[in-house]
This record gives sequence, structure tokens and C-alpha cells, in this order.
Amino acid sequence: MDYGHQLEFGTFITPVNAPPQVAVARAQLSERLGYDLVTFQDHPYQPAFLDTWTLLTWVAAQTERIRIAGNVLNVPMRPAPVLARAAASLDLLSGGRFEMGLGAGGFWDAMEAMGVPRRTPGESVGQLAEAIDVIRRLWDTDAKGTLRFEGDYYRLRGAKRGPRPAHHIPIAVGGYKPRMLRLVGAKADGWLPSLSYLKPGDLAAGNEIIDAAARDAGRDPREIRRLLNVSGDPGRPAEQWVEQLLPLVLSDGVGTIILGSDDPGEMQRFAEEVAPALRAAVARERASGGVAAGPVRAAAALAKRREDIDYDGLPESLAAVAIEPGDFGYAGVRSTYLRGGAPGLVLQPRDAEQVAGALAFARDQDVPLALRSGGHGISGRSTNDGGIVIDLSRMNRIEVLDEAHRLVRVEAGARWTDVASALAAHGWALSSGDYGGVGVGGLATAGGIGWLVREHGLTIDHLRGASVVLADGTRVSCSETEHPDLFWAVRGAGANFGIVTAFDFVVDEVGDVGFGQFVYDATDAAGLLQRWGSAMEAAPRDVTTNLILGPPRRGQALAQVYGVVDSSIPDVIIDRLQPIADVAPLLDQQVQLVPYAGVMNVPDAPHDGRGEPVARSGLIEHLTPEFSTAAADLIRSGAVYFFQVRSVGGAVADVPADATAYPHRSANFSVVAFGSSKERLDAAWAELAPYFSGLYLSFETDQRPERVAEAWPEKTLDRLRTLKRRYDPDNVFRDNFNIDPAAP
Repeated sequence: MDYGHQLEFGTFITPVNAPPQVAVARAQLSERLGYDLVTFQDHPYQPAFLDTWTLLTWVAAQTERIRIAGNVLNVPMRPAPVLARAAASLDLLSGGRFEMGLGAGGFWDAMEAMGVPRRTPGESVGQLAEAIDVIRRLWDTDAKGTLRFEGDYYRLRGAKRGPRPAHHIPIAVGGYKPRMLRLVGAKADGWLPSLSYLKPGDLAAGNEIIDAAARDAGRDPREIRRLLNVSGDPGRPAEQWVEQLLPLVLSDGVGTIILGSDDPGEMQRFAEEVAPALRAAVARERASGGVAAGPVRAAAALAKRREDIDYDGLPESLAAVAIEPGDFGYAGVRSTYLRGGAPGLVLQPRDAEQVAGALAFARDQDVPLALRSGGHGISGRSTNDGGIVIDLSRMNRIEVLDEAHRLVRVEAGARWTDVASALAAHGWALSSGDYGGVGVGGLATAGGIGWLVREHGLTIDHLRGASVVLADGTRVSCSETEHPDLFWAVRGAGANFGIVTAFDFVVDEVGDVGFGQFVYDATDAAGLLQRWGSAMEAAPRDVTTNLILGPPRRGQALAQVYGVVDSSIPDVIIDRLQPIADVAPLLDQQVQLVPYAGVMNVPDAPHDGRGEPVARSGLIEHLTPEFSTAAADLIRSGAVYFFQVRSVGGAVADVPADATAYPHRSANFSVVAFGSSKERLDAAWAELAPYFSGLYLSFETDQRPERVAEAWPEKTLDRLRTLKRRYDPDNVFRDNFNIDPAAP
């Protein structure tokens, strides 16, 4: 039976240790010749061989593309929990190039001599079956809690899961007897026998057992790749190879052929003559027989599909960038930093054309649509339950368009830490939030309050043009001269008008900066707020700081201030920060001279949020005594666990209020509070509401319609609604901070 697997080729190299670099050189040759996979046998009791695991690690470091595997790893001699972590680590270090071949052992005299308990054939299969379960469960970092496993051979009493591999590591099993073959069908991703150990008909008979076991386990037999080791024969012509191997593919379902040879000449001839000829012959036969080649999604994965999405209708152009709930990569894209999500499909387009295709498909499904630029999404709007997420994180290129004018193009999926690092090489920077893990697209459409905001303005104030995919799939460029009304709306109205795929920014010349960190006694929280606010309003524009407060812990109230001074002169930095240091009793302080990219290079937080984030946002001109007292009461109430005030003002107010869709230019401060209870936070926030004039989209999780009226003044909102009716009359972009085109 032909299972339709795409034909792949590998090498099976002897891990000789005399000299040790020979095996590595043959692996590198395999990569240069275009092989897909390089494998090594595993006999830890054989002193004439290098240790296979060490060799695999070294080969991974000495190659770039080729996948690596043991052929097969000796499970009785390699404890499964340790092997799971070693494999995941190697997969991460190699960029997802590790594959796992497992065997039940067999040379028991040599193994027993090294202290390994002898197993009966039945026990060997049982241990291998448990090992596969343990390995996969330790890789499953999406599962809650530690791993407890009570088996006959492995007993785990609360083992921590992880690390998570870079990709789904396929597990192939080497075996021949019915019990092993049934294990392959029930649990493995592949069957890996050697042709020299098989008699005519053994492949077909083995496939029958595997397929039956797979069906009994609720699996599609096509999920299981059939790999085959074939012994080298240096004198055999290519035609004879093809004649022998073609029926193994078409009749016995072999999808991966692994050449067992240490002869560089034969490796080259096989790669250059046999592999292309066999691929062509297989393609011809499949075309005439109507066999479709390609991967098969596992039955367990298919069972996790959401019924409202037409997965089979997904265009072929998007298949390679689609992640479904049953896919290995789903756990890493389902949620945001704070919100737990369960989308039915995540699409990660690589260019604007694919973005348009993804949007067209999403429109046809009539399910929630979320847009994600690649960052952590504090507001939680970039995921959903049962809908589609268009995730731009693969569109992350950064390009200098005009060095003389400091014009830079940044794709929406880039993160600000990457932007800061790229610009640092030129002595440039762009005000862009206060955390490097933030995605470019979300911040650059909401406003862009960051460390350089008081001196250089909002991120949107540096925008000179944007590439946008509109609701109907049209791709346009907007600027002051092209679609100027769209350009106006994009700067401050979030994702209401289209999907911005790239931004053209004029950046600033910024060298090293002063970065200060202060910890205060916050017993007098109201006084601290008022004094810090006054100090910031009086500060020169080259100073921007943020204040963080929280409820008292263990009877002690603390506050933190972080800030940047855009100067590389130590005396200037100290002079600027001294008034900030004096706002309350100082408990700790640190001031550094660092590149701006160093400030933004904060380790990224995992995007594995659970539940719904609860946050409220407000913009305010002055931290008056009345507001400061009300804020201190809020903090003491226990309704919030995190309260932050970011300084704005300065250069932000230089831009007219109607120049962009971000209208609150007079605000000197942005306030955000996080709570664990929406009801409690909303009730407490109502006491502060009279002091605010506007809110900041990126930190507001309340999506009730009245929040829209708080975000934009009436005149601005009227203009936005008019433009919404023009650019998105069907309200495709509604599952966000939505401007409803049907509203009066």
C-alpha cells in the first residue's frame, strides 16, 4: 500500500571513534548532498563507537539544515525522563531538527555487563511503551500540574514538565515481532526496520499488523511514516536501485529510505543519481494512480477541530502557515501574555498576500477574528475562543530604506527589542513602549507611549507611511499623500480599519542613555503620587519615568520608579534623576549607562495566560491631591494588584490634537490598574473616572460601548465612524476595541 508520504532520504553512518571526526564529516557531507536525515546506531556498550547522544549533539552543532536521529536509541540504557529532556533540549538548540528513533535493546549480555537489568522480550516491549508515554507527557507543557506516572518500569512522583521541544518530535520504533508492531500502530509516529533483517513479504505483513493496531487505537494508518534502512552497495547502478526501491515505496508504503553506507562516493552517487530518479518514478506512478502525496493530520488532532470552521476549505497557499488545536505548536499560539485563548485556527502569514488570503478565509467562516502582531497583548484582544487568529509574528523584517533620512521599514510582527537592536547598529532609536516583548503592530496603531516619549513623542508621531490590508482584501499604502484619511485613522484607532503589515518610520539619533531604578517606602502613597507627578511635569523633556504601586505586603508598602534619561553624560543623568529620587524615602536605587537597546532587551514572558485579564486605563493631565488620594484608596482596597502611572506630556503635546486619531495630547500621564475581579475593579475604578479625560487602548480590557466614547472625543469619534463606514462597512474588524459603523 502506498501511504502517500513525501519521499525522503537519509544516511546511516557508523559512529566510529578512530578518528572521531570521521562520523561528523560524513554527516556534514550528507547535508551538502541534500539528504533529509542523518542517523547513527546506538550501542553504549561498544567502546569502538562514539557515544551516540554526544555525537548527535556535536553533529547538530556542526550542521545547519539536516535532521538528526538515533537509529535507534537504546531505551533500557537511557532513562526515559532524562532522554525526554535531552531530546527537547537538542531540538531547541538545533532549531527543531531532532527526530527520535527508539528501540527495546537486544544485546543483553553486553548490556547486563554494564548493569542494565535483563528483560524478557515482553518486558522490553512494555518498557518501550511506557517510555514513549513518559517522554510525550514530559514534553506536554500545556498540561496542568506535574507529571505522576505509575508504571511497571517508570514511576514519576511529581516530575516537572518540559522543556517543550521546538517542534513535534516524531518517534519511530525499530522492531519486527508482532508485539512491537502493534506498539508502533498504537503509539509511534514511524516504523524503522532494516531491509537486511526482512524476508520477502515481511514489510507487507508488518504493515497489516501496524495498520490494524492503528485503527484499533482510533488512528489513521497514514499517520505512521514507514522508514527503511537499506545497506549500501557501491557497485550497483542507479537503475537497479530504482528497480528495487520503487515497489518498496508504491507497494510497501516506505516513505523514508536510509542508506547504510560510510563510503563518501556511494553517498554522493545515491544522492545525485538514485534519489532524483526514484522521486521522479514515484511521482509518475502516483500521478497515474491518483495517489495524493503529503502529510496526514492525526485522527486525535482532527477530533479537536471546531465545527464552525471549514478546515478542508483552507486554501493550499495557507496550509503551511495554519496551526490547528490538535497541532504541536498550538500551545504556543493559543494564548497571549495574560489571556487564555482557545481559537479554532491560527494563521501565521509570511507576507501581505497571505494576510489578504487569511482575511478572506476568515470572513467566510463567520467566527470571531483576532489580530495579533507578535507581542504579548496586555488587553487580551489578540486571541479568542473558537475563532480565527491572524498572527503576524512571522512578518518581522526590519529594513533601512533611507539611511540619510533615517527612514526605516518595520513589519508588524517584529518585536520592539528586535527593532531596538537593529537600530542600535546605526546609533538610532524609536520611542516604543517600555518592554521589548511588545509587538510592533499593536503599539504602533494605538499610540506608542514609551521611554523616549517626552522628548521624541509617540511612536505614531514618527510614522510616515503604512501598508494595509483592508477588510475587502485590498492592499493599499497610506501616508500624508496616499489615502491620508486612512493614514490619520491608523495612527491611534487600533485595528479598526485594516491589518497594517508594515510601517515606515523616521527614527531618532539616540546613543547610550541613563536607566534609573528606584524603590521607595510608599506608606504615604497619595503624597508620593502627587510629588512624583509634580517632579515629572517640571522635568526636562529628556526624562521619562514610570511609577508602579501595589497593595502593602507583609505590612510594608513599596513603590518602584523606572526611567530613562536621553543622555550619555553621567552628571546630566544624575542631575535629571535627583528630583525623582527625592519624592519619597528611598530604600534602593540603581542608575546605569546603557544602550537604549539594552533597556528594551528584557527577557520575554511566556504567552501562556489563563483566564481573562482585568485592566482599566485612563489618561489624566495632573496628579492632583484629590486624584492621588483616590488612587491611594484604590490601591489599599485590594481591588488591584498592580497600579502603574506612565509619564507622557512633553513632545506629545507638540502635535495638534486633531492631527491623528490619538486625540489626548494634553495628558501628562497614563494610568493603568490590574485586578483579579472585574466587578470589584470596575466599582473601584468608577471613583477615579471623573478625573480622567480619555483612555489608552492597549491597556483597556473593558469592551463595553461606553468605553469607545471615553477613548475618543465626539468630534474624533464621528470622523472615525464615517471612515469605518467607508473602509469596513461590514464591521469585519469588530472583535477588538470596536468602532461600530452602524452607530449613529
